[in-house]
Amino acid sequence: MTVERILPTEEAYELLGLTREIADGELAPRVARFEEQGEFPREVLRTIGRSGLMGLPYPETDGGAGQPYEVYLQVLEILAGSWLAIAEAVSVHTLSCFPVYAFGNERQRKSLPDMLGGDLLGAYCLSEPQGGSDAASLTTRAEKDGCDWVVTGTKAWITHGGHADFYNVFCRTGGPGPTGISCVIADADTPGLLPQIPERTMGLRSSPPAQIVFDGARIPAERLVGDEGAGFRIAMQALDAGRLGIAACAVGLAQAAVDYATAYAKERQQFGKAIGEFQGIGFMLADMATQVSAARALTLAAARLKDAGRPFSIEAAKAKLFATDAAMRVTTDAIQVLGGAGYVSDHPVERWFREAKVLQIVEGTNQIQRLVIARSLTRD
Repeated sequence: MTVERILPTEEAYELLGLTREIADGELAPRVARFEEQGEFPREVLRTIGRSGLMGLPYPETDGGAGQPYEVYLQVLEILAGSWLAIAEAVSVHTLSCFPVYAFGNERQRKSLPDMLGGDLLGAYCLSEPQGGSDAASLTTRAEKDGCDWVVTGTKAWITHGGHADFYNVFCRTGGPGPTGISCVIADADTPGLLPQIPERTMGLRSSPPAQIVFDGARIPAERLVGDEGAGFRIAMQALDAGRLGIAACAVGLAQAAVDYATAYAKERQQFGKAIGEFQGIGFMLADMATQVSAARALTLAAARLKDAGRPFSIEAAKAKLFATDAAMRVTTDAIQVLGGAGYVSDHPVERWFREAKVLQIVEGTNQIQRLVIARSLTRD
């Protein structure tokens, strides 16, 4: 399947240049301190929002930047190469704006400019402690009481949990299965919406997820997004695009690892010459670079399908699967190139290794991506 490529505009090239300036000037100098201290970079994200990078693939008429998904993913790649938590935050926020953009009523859509401008940070409450991959079996319940939905249950692994200004909450308003699930949008100050202590994570320490407990949280009935019972469909459509965001983050992270390991291999001397001149190291670097290029090509090809209005969900699953697996391999090999130096925090490769792991899990584990791809091959 081929899709004619739409060449980026001059505006897109300027946007990518601006992103590189922000990544080099604002992100790279801060990432080590924020990750070490576990501090959430809310002000940094406001800077990202003021730069117009929080609503890139949405129309300008709604407050976005009107950029193709192919350009948006390249922005994520650049951000991830300097600070993965920021790139992931932009990806999750973009995902969190989708329900209101695609299914929201006129009153809900009035908030889009503030959402897409980054003034309001979003979170996506789908996973639960006992049900991550099996989202159709979620148990968080919303009962109608007069003019409100009363929501009770617990959501898990919520990016921006405790920091978000609005939460997309997927909850059961009907019977079992996907058709009993609806989506409501809740403000952070909703009584009964209770963020828990953030998780102690291996990576992404400046943006750890947290559980969100809903203890009889009263959400106005008018905050129902789309039709009652349409929640699962909304969630899956959003995740199709979200997987491309995670794939782009993986590409950016892996490219940073290749660049760093290559620079180290040029400078590190052993047996009278740079270690990069030894075939054992050179071939390793060649394989790393090839995997990154292949992951990037697969990711952007899926983005072009989306931009063309063609079905892209299976290609998104392939891109997410391949790119995140590649990031795990590449960051592992980057540590090996550095040897003992790669195992200490003086060099960023050990952080990239820790961060790459989570990309194989979020937005649907890679085992789920394989299941999705396999089913597409065997069904009529």
